[in-house]
Amino acid sequence: MLSNSLVELDRAHLVHPVASYRGHERAGVRVLKSAKGATVTDATGHQMIDGFAGLWCVNAGYGHESIVEAAARQMRELPYATGYFSLGSEPAIRLAAELADRAPGDLNHVYFTLGGSDAIDSTIRFIRYYYHSLGKPAKDQFISLEQGYHGSSTVGAGLTALPIFHAGFGVPLDWQHKIPTHYAYRNPVGSDPQAIIAASVAALRAKVEEIGAERAAAFYVEPIQGSGGVLVPPPGWMKAMRDLCTELDILFVADEVITGFGRTGPLFACSEEDIVPDLMTTAKGLTSGYVPMGAVFLSERVYQTIADGAGSAAIGHGYTYSAHPVSAAVGLEVLRLYENGLLENGVKAGARLMAGLHELAAHPLVGDVRGRGMLAAIELVVDQERKTPLPAAADPSRRIFDRAWDNGLVIRAFGNGVLGYAPPLCCTDAEIDAIIERTRRTLDQTLEDPDVRAALA
Repeated sequence: MLSNSLVELDRAHLVHPVASYRGHERAGVRVLKSAKGATVTDATGHQMIDGFAGLWCVNAGYGHESIVEAAARQMRELPYATGYFSLGSEPAIRLAAELADRAPGDLNHVYFTLGGSDAIDSTIRFIRYYYHSLGKPAKDQFISLEQGYHGSSTVGAGLTALPIFHAGFGVPLDWQHKIPTHYAYRNPVGSDPQAIIAASVAALRAKVEEIGAERAAAFYVEPIQGSGGVLVPPPGWMKAMRDLCTELDILFVADEVITGFGRTGPLFACSEEDIVPDLMTTAKGLTSGYVPMGAVFLSERVYQTIADGAGSAAIGHGYTYSAHPVSAAVGLEVLRLYENGLLENGVKAGARLMAGLHELAAHPLVGDVRGRGMLAAIELVVDQERKTPLPAAADPSRRIFDRAWDNGLVIRAFGNGVLGYAPPLCCTDAEIDAIIERTRRTLDQTLEDPDVRAALA
């Protein structure tokens, strides 16, 4: 009775993100009731391994009492403190210092946001201010990668290069530009790493020349493109693009909202190629999704230029909940958990996950297996040689998600037949093995779909 009433209340009142409103009204909500470790339980008592960590974010896993206690303790002591008027709170100050100490290179200055989307918005404002401070206000053109994701705010959705985030919204804006992605499985230049790197370098160079060097401001990139289908660049790609940005005198922005905090192994994915961005965004794993928080890291050059440009004047950018003390207290405890075994377990579990997914490569529907650490994907096809995608009639985003759910597994099922994985770092060997086995069962069931069988024939 309670579950039914919640479904009706949801239909009547709750607007869901990135959903077909009419489709959701017809299907009804699935109500999650509880979670522990890597397992979530819905209102009917059905248990599933959360192979997607909520939305790439519950990196530490569910139900850590120490995180709950850190939040409760801070709520009792000081539930809110503004960062305006030069005020602050101990948890926020300490978290900024701890993050700066661990961030790549000279990313020593941290501005806290509510999440990833407004972190991206903040970078745009900081970058504009930076160039105004340098006396170069004409440098106002921003570049990102096709199939990249940089949030769902008005300006972030324009940097994002996924059609669903553009349709009906009037974005991208005329100062937002794209270059082709590195997508190795379907790259026109083939799968050779050096050819892919060379093509991306040439594309960015050409785009800056097209825009005009005096106008190009910044290049945005995810170390691994998440919502675009977990697209992993070849080794050396990030460094080549970073070096080119330095040469072209444009800022390099690393969007680590998904990849940060152990998702690919280390605390920050940029460290895997010794990349030091000019700005870096994080969120999600920053608090393991327990409470909202994001962050923008600023290099010394960017911070000092902005500070000197403003002089004694206030810099007019701020959020009511920036550096929220409860979120910061959670962030400190989550960071402690990462460094007390979770990062190490994530590396071990990630190796097992990738090995297990590669074992599925022989399945008739699997065209590609890719990933790094606890961030992975398999791309489904009906013809492995021709790389023919699943037919649209197979409705992979709905059918495969539903089947996996029924089989006790939560994954990200993209509309193009890519299955995304981002399990909590706390996963045991048995849980990783269950993710693989339940995926296999889901693939076997999908293979029996009349639409899929017809396409295979």
